[in-house]
Amino acid sequence: MELDTHDSRARFAAGRVARLATVGPDGQPHLVPVTFATIGDLVVTAVDHKPKRSRALRRLANIRVRPRVSLLVDHYSDDWDTLWWVRADGTARVVAPADGADGTRAAALDALAAKYPQYRATPPAGPMILVAVERWRGWAAAP
Repeated sequence: MELDTHDSRARFAAGRVARLATVGPDGQPHLVPVTFATIGDLVVTAVDHKPKRSRALRRLANIRVRPRVSLLVDHYSDDWDTLWWVRADGTARVVAPADGADGTRAAALDALAAKYPQYRATPPAGPMILVAVERWRGWAAAP
């Protein structure tokens, strides 16, 4: 059954991990798991302290060239009556650590720290991705 916007947003926000889909300059899709938080219709994620080859991540470069993105949160179980997924489609922007005079970065960091205890001890110091969600779409096997 199709989920309404309210239920889609609520299920998405409760998720622990999302998959962020971007498209590179060559047209190739790029998909990565991300931790995230929501602030209304804004989804925030950050480059954090977990090991990475570099902080110059492909997802950041892709967004700078093609800002249209999708995020997916889903629930799987062997009890197929409990299956559901929610996709958030929107426009992303990269916010550098030095950018934050408008308070958006601080609010995003607060939202991430409220959701993930790991960020209370070590707040993300890298760039952030802010996604203005234009469409919530979801499905569930049962109400």
